[in-house]
Amino acid sequence: MTPSPKNSQMPLSASPHDDFTYDLLVIGSGPGGQRAAIQAAKLGKKVAVVERKAVIGGVCINTGTIPSKTFREAIMHLSGYNERGLYGSSYAVKDDITVQDLLLRTSSVMSHELDVVRNQLHRNRIESINAEASFMGPHTVRLRDVRGHGDGWRDVTARHIVIGVGTKAARDPKIPFDGQRIIISDDILDLRELPRTVTVIGGGVIGCEYASMFAALGVRVTLIDKRPRLLEFVDHEITDVLAYQMRQNRMTLRLGEAVKAVEPFADQLGQRVKVTLASGKEIVSDMVLYAIGRVGATDKLNLEAAGLSADERGRITVNGHYQTGAGHIYAVGDVIGFPSLASVSMEQGRLAACHAFGVPTQSVPELFPYGIYTIPEISTVGKNEEELTAAGVPYEIGKAQYREIARGQIIGDEQGTLKLIFHLDTRELLGVHIIGTGASELIHIGQAVMAFGGTVDYFVNTVFNYPTLAECYKTAAFDGINRLGSAPLLEPKLEPAKEVGEVV
Repeated sequence: MTPSPKNSQMPLSASPHDDFTYDLLVIGSGPGGQRAAIQAAKLGKKVAVVERKAVIGGVCINTGTIPSKTFREAIMHLSGYNERGLYGSSYAVKDDITVQDLLLRTSSVMSHELDVVRNQLHRNRIESINAEASFMGPHTVRLRDVRGHGDGWRDVTARHIVIGVGTKAARDPKIPFDGQRIIISDDILDLRELPRTVTVIGGGVIGCEYASMFAALGVRVTLIDKRPRLLEFVDHEITDVLAYQMRQNRMTLRLGEAVKAVEPFADQLGQRVKVTLASGKEIVSDMVLYAIGRVGATDKLNLEAAGLSADERGRITVNGHYQTGAGHIYAVGDVIGFPSLASVSMEQGRLAACHAFGVPTQSVPELFPYGIYTIPEISTVGKNEEELTAAGVPYEIGKAQYREIARGQIIGDEQGTLKLIFHLDTRELLGVHIIGTGASELIHIGQAVMAFGGTVDYFVNTVFNYPTLAECYKTAAFDGINRLGSAPLLEPKLEPAKEVGEVV
């Protein structure tokens, strides 16, 4: 819809609320917003999605999940990284890989995903509005034109509202970002050339993912984080394997270190950047990637007009149904904080829409899987050892190394690890933690078993295709059972065999 000029239309009244413009208005077109809108449309509701950027899809499609994971796949292929275990560390599909080589694949996938989203919204009769949204009241949202058509605006009302505006990269005001030498993750798709050396500030998910990607390309990487270990929410043994692999790829880890200053400079080697640490160390590199978290993109929403507020990081607090302090307004996705995963955001959007319109739903947040696309990739579901120890839960573990599995030898991955955690007494599966090729796919086997309250013996009594990485589950289960010592295996519940000639 074309916004009307400000001087030709008065704002619509926010009350009474018996005649709303929309049943559901979704602010933000990322994964959470998309699913909320589609779910409401499937229920026969009148729905609109507001997106302030020129293209839909949010950070996920345009600068985050889709481009970064495609960027990773392009690196894995062109660098020959997956085959180096078989053909040697010098193996590569293409020498002198350029940014353009990597972006060729990335642009194609992004374009396809944008088309998929547009088609989904269109066929579900969801109105897509290119505008900047801000609250004028609990049920009223002002939509300002962002296409350069003057000061056009209009007000709309909605019975329910879902906030799915996502996040934006945090920036330190003391650091002179320039988009080429000192960058945030959003700038990577606009790089003109690959650096020879990179300093990554931040050992969270984004920092670790991009650090390992650059290292796979042969770039010398230094990773700095003030915390004593990487990815603190992941099982320690898994992150230890990641740190080892990073160092094997010539990466330097500066953990427990704080950054004091970041300064660009020029010398005989060209334009470079110096990072000074609080400890006095100095690190010089061609480029610095600043990856110290993200903040909610809520600054322009005028939340106060709806009786809401955001915390110091721009995030909105919600209850178990994703309702904000105003019961008819929901928030989903990265804007509500951890775990900030596209898959989880989608589920949150669906659940929010169902709750808004009184549709019973069932979900198991404690079984949401986590996928971290470092090199090697990591995926986990359920509890880790540290959490169970803190809770006083007796457990045992079982592990399998990819090098023990024929498939691991075939694909050349000898460092991968699959770890099962199960209850010491009941043997119920409590957690699965994987690092290695295909981790984010393999995790779903363990997730399904956990969802049905399965035990570690399920894997002992199950036959997996051979040769596959899924066999790691069986190997890890046997390892765990063996750690129990004299404890007998649980017998599978099978029907007695029929005698020869017995009528079936």
